[in-house]
Amino acid sequence: MKNVQIPYELFVDLVLYHLRGEDDIDGEIQQGLERKLDAMLNRQLYSQYKTAPTEGQREQARQEYLDRRGVPKSFRWTVPPWEL
Repeated sequence: MKNVQIPYELFVDLVLYHLRGEDDIDGEIQQGLERKLDAMLNRQLYSQYKTAPTEGQREQARQEYLDRRGVPKSFRWTVPPWEL
């Protein structure tokens, strides 16, 4: 089973929400969890890009990672610089 680390502020918000019933912080909790999920997905795609067994899978993971990060297609290279 894997562990996931979250920021201290998000942890405190979760504790206050669940143990004290403070409903006014649910928006902050949702935003914090969405940021964490995005970071986890980005890390997973980056890891796939670096460790995929085939070149096609690596390229697909790289493109998905760059799409998620918001890198414009015009800014990406089609041939890696070390192959020029």
